[in-house]
Amino acid sequence: MTDPDRFLREMALVGPQEVEVAGRTLRPGSRVRLNPRPGGDLLDSALAGRAATIEAIDVDDSGTPHIAVIMEDDPGRGMGGVRHPAHRFFFAPSELEPLEQSRGTALPRRVLVAGIGNIFLGDDGFGVAVAQRLLGRTLPAGVDIVDFGIRGMDLAYALGQGYHAAVLVDSAPVDGLPGALVVMEAERDDAEAVPLDGHRMDPLTVLRLARRLGALPERVLIVGCRPGEISEEWSPESTLSLSEPVAAAVKQAADLVEELVTQLIAVPTPNVTDPEDTKGVSP
Repeated sequence: MTDPDRFLREMALVGPQEVEVAGRTLRPGSRVRLNPRPGGDLLDSALAGRAATIEAIDVDDSGTPHIAVIMEDDPGRGMGGVRHPAHRFFFAPSELEPLEQSRGTALPRRVLVAGIGNIFLGDDGFGVAVAQRLLGRTLPAGVDIVDFGIRGMDLAYALGQGYHAAVLVDSAPVDGLPGALVVMEAERDDAEAVPLDGHRMDPLTVLRLARRLGALPERVLIVGCRPGEISEEWSPESTLSLSEPVAAAVKQAADLVEELVTQLIAVPTPNVTDPEDTKGVSP
């Protein structure tokens, strides 16, 4: 059996955070134009000349860098952030052309919104319902909405892929009646990562694992909703079956998340709604 600590250490061997291309330093979030080498396949031809954003820089056993990119015009680019092969492509540094940034401007900001929860456990599926509602809205460029469900490892990886901020949406034992919402800012600590539950996803556990795997976004916010009914066993009847007060809070939560991401994209250190509504938690 694989030693869990050794497993985590090996997974933490992420690639370099930057690479030099044509005299420019590129890193996750940098914009590039794709120039595949001659003689490539049909996919290379289809992607040639298109603009993309670097998602990660990986290296193989020989130390050769491979640049993972996501197409800027891909409507499913959020899937690339969780390493879905149909939305994430690899190129050699020599196949990339850095795209100029305006002098004095930083890289475009990126924000990840993660819907969390188990849709088979009643109100535990709240975060998933909010993510699905947000997918039908037009949000600022640079905002990726992803329904992670209970895929904690995917979320841990995504958090380290060049996002400036993240908003995690989940049910949480907050004060108030069922359906009550709260915005919490995740504080940083040095607690050890623990194994992920295969049927539930605890955001704080995922944040600790993400820290072991690489850098976290500058800010991580948690939008929590007090559940009314959480089933303890999976059942078809409980699938996406939210209690009445929690179902009524989905639109309000989606509005709140949209407001937050608009702030997070616009300025480096935005205020988070009313300070009296913000509570700190330690991942």
